[in-house]
Amino acid sequence: MIDNFVLALTHGLMLLGAWRILFRRDLDDDGAPAETTRGPAAAWAKLRGKANADRA
Repeated sequence: MIDNFVLALTHGLMLLGAWRILFRRDLDDDGAPAETTRGPAAAWAKLRGKANADRA
């Protein structure tokens, strides 16, 4: 029983990830704005941006 649940869960998560990647606005359009990040990803992007600015 647990094996079927785990298989369904992992395959469902992979399907969700593929769905999100395939339907991004900037996937086929180079001029489209990038997705805005929120939460911890936004904080990490800020830190990376500051580190890259320090190198230049």
